[in-house]
Amino acid sequence: MYKIAAVVWCLLLWLPLAQAQSQPAAPAQPNVILRIHATPEDAPRLRNYSYQSTHPDSVEASEEVKNLVYQMQQDAYLLTSADSLYMRNDTLHVKLYIGQRFEYASLRNGNLSEGILIESGLREKFYRNVPFKPAEYVKLQQRILDYAERNGYPFASVWLDTITIKDNKIEAALMVEKAFIVTYDSVQVMGGSKTKPKFLMRYLQLYPGQPYNQDQIEATQRMLTQLPYIRVTRPPQVRFARDKARVYYFLEDRQANQVDGVVGFLPDPTRKDKLLITGEANLNIRNIKGTGKSVALQWRRVNKGSVILNGEYLHPNLLGTPFELGTRFNLLKQDSSFITIQPRLQLGYYTLKYGKFTVYGEWRNSRILGDASNQSLRNLDLADARTTTYGFNYLWNNLDDFYFPRRGRLVELELAAGTKNLLRNPALEKSFYDTLDMRTSQLRLGLRAENFFRLSKNSALLARLQGNALLNDQIFLNDMYRLGGLTSIRGFDDYFFYASSYAIGTIEYRLFTASDSYVLLFYDQAYYRSDLEKSKASGWPSGLGGGISFSTGAGIFQLVYSVGRSEQQPLSLKYSKIHFGVTSKF
Repeated sequence: MYKIAAVVWCLLLWLPLAQAQSQPAAPAQPNVILRIHATPEDAPRLRNYSYQSTHPDSVEASEEVKNLVYQMQQDAYLLTSADSLYMRNDTLHVKLYIGQRFEYASLRNGNLSEGILIESGLREKFYRNVPFKPAEYVKLQQRILDYAERNGYPFASVWLDTITIKDNKIEAALMVEKAFIVTYDSVQVMGGSKTKPKFLMRYLQLYPGQPYNQDQIEATQRMLTQLPYIRVTRPPQVRFARDKARVYYFLEDRQANQVDGVVGFLPDPTRKDKLLITGEANLNIRNIKGTGKSVALQWRRVNKGSVILNGEYLHPNLLGTPFELGTRFNLLKQDSSFITIQPRLQLGYYTLKYGKFTVYGEWRNSRILGDASNQSLRNLDLADARTTTYGFNYLWNNLDDFYFPRRGRLVELELAAGTKNLLRNPALEKSFYDTLDMRTSQLRLGLRAENFFRLSKNSALLARLQGNALLNDQIFLNDMYRLGGLTSIRGFDDYFFYASSYAIGTIEYRLFTASDSYVLLFYDQAYYRSDLEKSKASGWPSGLGGGISFSTGAGIFQLVYSVGRSEQQPLSLKYSKIHFGVTSKF
């Protein structure tokens, strides 16, 4: 009984399968062959063009015909057309008419001004006995319209007038109608930003009564991304009312103000079983009362007796102009060796297309403290000096975000020249200075270049090169740059190296876990040299590691674990460093 049931069950399963196998397979749909017929006069012209003759269906074959007709029309065969299409078996037959190529007999200037002629590149001699290609004419037309939009005529129109055609030769005059001139009315801030429209108008250089410029509106978007205290939520809108243009910007305030402090503890190298207290305090207030003004203060104590104090104030739109007035103050007290005070006065100018230009004057006064060793003085490691420098700085920035960029480029160049005057130290005999130049010329060069490559939706690669060079015949320890730490060569203590010139290359991969958080892997490769008179040195330190950066309610937190290698420090986990920073914002 069970055997009979099993046989019946197998037959029930096999029968549909057998029926399916016995049914013939559906025949594959044949390809459609495209065959184009042309008159004997048109056949030589058709041979200059290639097209696909086999297609999976008639729809794609018809599209191939349309593309061919369009291509020939763009090559000045303006009368090209597919007169008839019909299917016969598996072949689509097309009767194609091509005709003669059209040429310019002449293209005259109808009423174009000299400025439009120069900007559009229209030269009548270039439009004689050459093919009339519609795409090239459209480009010429667009160049004229772009020029009109940049000069206050957004509603201009361009056309050909007094057209005559004889023997496929086209003769015409190019005309433009500017309509009416449009000027800026005002700038409006939409959204929750406290930024004042008056400040924004001056910063973006959109003054009432100035002719409307479409390129200027597009350039302002890049300038807005350079402001750390606002976020652009959508592209600007322009509303025209008669001959006035009102520009609306959609902005939200960012938490860019900063007040924080950090206290650290390090082993005291001079006393066993004692701790050295270090610390840092920061104050940064941006966009004061919505006017773009900012003030910043920083105090740091990195080791015993060493103190850094930095201050900065920026005042944009000086007297209603696009100029920005800025002052800086830097103080460095290096344990009991020397103290350097360095104030600066600068004047910056923002441009819509070419970035920011800054000129400045700087006065540097470095004095040796009484506890400095006579050996350091006699070895020419330290010297009292007063340096007056005048410099130029250029900054180009089109990063897509101030804090968390994923695409864009930043380039900063600096050139400064001045005079350094040595001051006599009473601890040394007058004869000690007989072999020294008391007055020398000094040159300083600086470069910072960053490029962010967006690799995917959530990842980016940073390639960065930064460096500085101090050129002087007499360089002392208290003149030099100091390297090491989170902002320069990671994997070393802060200010581990002294350098008269250096370059640091960085490759950093960032994987974003949120719009304001990412995981990073990096490699820093540096070169430095120290041009002290009696102890010249150079090296190739490097650092590698990884870390995280994310936003919290208290601000942006960054933690980096790294190891460094140099002549003074081997590559070992024993010397690994943990760099961390918290930028609190409100």
